[in-house]
Amino acid sequence: MEDKVVLLDFYPSMFGMRARVALAVKDIDCEHREEDLQNKSQLLLESNPVYKQIPVLIHNDKPVCGSFIIVEYIDEVWKDKSPTLLPRDPYQRAQARFLADYIDKKVTETGNWIWCAEGEEKEAGKKGFAELLKHMESELGDKPFFGGNGFGFLDVALITYSPWFQTYETCGNFSIQQDYPKLSSWVKRCLEIDNVSKSLADPDNVYNYYLTLKKKRGL
Repeated sequence: MEDKVVLLDFYPSMFGMRARVALAVKDIDCEHREEDLQNKSQLLLESNPVYKQIPVLIHNDKPVCGSFIIVEYIDEVWKDKSPTLLPRDPYQRAQARFLADYIDKKVTETGNWIWCAEGEEKEAGKKGFAELLKHMESELGDKPFFGGNGFGFLDVALITYSPWFQTYETCGNFSIQQDYPKLSSWVKRCLEIDNVSKSLADPDNVYNYYLTLKKKRGL
């Protein structure tokens, strides 16, 4: 029986993009359903009754929730399809998961301060975000990808924030390309992978979404 794969998604979401990238690089046919987060579908509410959030991957009518859980699920279920995203080595796999969790927590902590706060809070956000980028550039080192020579789990974890870099730079008045050249080169290498670039939101559209969100919140 042919797999039926549906992704409940929201275009600007870095978490939704994470699932899109994993599906695309594995070349898995998928039906994408865009959610209105102000008027969530009954399918989303039923598929993720705990958090009621995207992304949700529905595989043969069974929902899988949480962006990293979805990526690992995709890698495990379609393990015969290249590339293998998670490292085979248990220690390297644990390290990749740890850093992926660090990325999400750090950006959640600092990113909102950059684009919706002022004064000391904004500066604290910029400092924290800079710490993240500096640490990830150090982790990358001279490797082409975080996974080594090939695109892998940690690359999926971070590349889906790259469409938001323009918004962070504009709001925080800094330049990732200038300050973090290795990380910027890594972004370019990732975007040269056709299935990755096609799965990411356009940075201009993300910035326009930010402006709409800012207006709604009266910032």
